[in-house]
Amino acid sequence: MRRCIAQGLAIAGLIVGLGAAQGPNNSEIARNQAIPPKLSKHSKLLQSKRFGLYPYQIGTASWYGSQFDGKETASGEAFNMYDLTAAHPTLPLGTRVKVTNLRNGRSVVVRINDRGPVVEGRIIDLSYSAAKALNMKARGLQRVRLDLVEPETVAELRPLAPLQ
Repeated sequence: MRRCIAQGLAIAGLIVGLGAAQGPNNSEIARNQAIPPKLSKHSKLLQSKRFGLYPYQIGTASWYGSQFDGKETASGEAFNMYDLTAAHPTLPLGTRVKVTNLRNGRSVVVRINDRGPVVEGRIIDLSYSAAKALNMKARGLQRVRLDLVEPETVAELRPLAPLQ
């Protein structure tokens, strides 16, 4: 009986030892050998130190609404809580960013027109309308992914004007 238990433990130890000694799996190989996406001259200019090599960022988003409505933003325009705008600490004003709610997959493209957020640990403050589009209005805070949007892509997202 002891011999069977000892053999079983020895086999289990070998299996665990071999599993720990394995090389990286396919996802680790892919992640370590990831090729940065092709970037146009515009996106290279839009990259910041916080975004690093890849033009995206993941973190916590918050939103602001009526308490700031009508107040001047860093860009000089009045804040309109119904516009699809946002505040980011480092991206150039006017930059377009696709914000994706990582909880539900919804996304929206916003224009950076202000500086912030002022609360540590947050990466972006969204307008009321942007938060509503992401279905995060009730939660207040949400984990999001920010992707820089190429200027050419923004033109494709705009609806065509009706022909007259």
